Amino acid sequence: MKIKSIFFISLIINAHPLLAKPNAYISNQIDNNVSVIDTTTNKITHTLEITGKPVGVAINPKKPHVYISTPQGDGFSVIDTDKMALIKKVTVGGASLGIASDSQGQRVFVADWYENTVSVFDTKNFKLLKTLNVGKSPSGMVVSPDNRWLYVANRVDNSISQIDLKTYRTRNTTKVGSHPFGLSLDRTGKKIYSANVESNDISILEATHLKRLNLIKVGGRPYAIALALNDTRLFVTNQDDSTVSVIDLETQQEIAQIEVGEKPEGISTHPNDQWVYVANWEDSTVSIIDARSLKVIKTIPTGEGSRAFGRFIR
Repeated sequence: MKIKSIFFISLIINAHPLLAKPNAYISNQIDNNVSVIDTTTNKITHTLEITGKPVGVAINPKKPHVYISTPQGDGFSVIDTDKMALIKKVTVGGASLGIASDSQGQRVFVADWYENTVSVFDTKNFKLLKTLNVGKSPSGMVVSPDNRWLYVANRVDNSISQIDLKTYRTRNTTKVGSHPFGLSLDRTGKKIYSANVESNDISILEATHLKRLNLIKVGGRPYAIALALNDTRLFVTNQDDSTVSVIDLETQQEIAQIEVGEKPEGISTHPNDQWVYVANWEDSTVSIIDARSLKVIKTIPTGEGSRAFGRFIR
């Protein structure tokens, strides 16, 4: 009976790829590829060719898909994580940059930097469902855990838009710091964080009504954000300083700046909620930070021009 139970559990694990070991998908813009890092060994297992200067990364939480935006490829590419292969290229037009999946894995959102729009596609046939007008130069995007709201950072407009995903109408648009780029939302969906590139600070907002709560100074040209340790610490990549700022969210104070590689950009937290992965553009590496000790525990060579803008660990 015990042997049968173990065999049955093994079948379940093997049948559900989302229960498998997590991988990090790092877009290497200059090399036109994506490095796949097995986060159990922190070694690269695959290098997938993705043309069009890949930048943004979005993980589908329900399907074995990873979406990669290609600003010079007129859209985005779809990676099948079971096959570890490119299975589709989707044309959007313009210059796709920010990309995100909804919480149910049914839709993918693609921000067009030049057209000031967000295109909505289904994830079954990749049919265009809707094109949304937003602010100037939309970049980072996040979807609320309840799948109700899409938040978009409008870089040139210095604002964040909140879009109702039932009606596809903009509910709120709120000014933040100068040139917001990366966004992060806590797991409850109650607070949203914005990295403001030109004003060197982080905006904290109440997510339902986009009420501004605080503004916290960080390092030079903050780019992207990740939460860790049960949303008690916020990690921010500072491009010009080659550091990651750490903010204690209880005191809302910066408590450290950790040196990583040159020009850190994308940042994402491991499912263990403790390891924070940072893509370093100039160094073509990924740094791994321990969120408790606030130290870099490993550096992994990747490809040239590592950006990984978005949530890149499934």
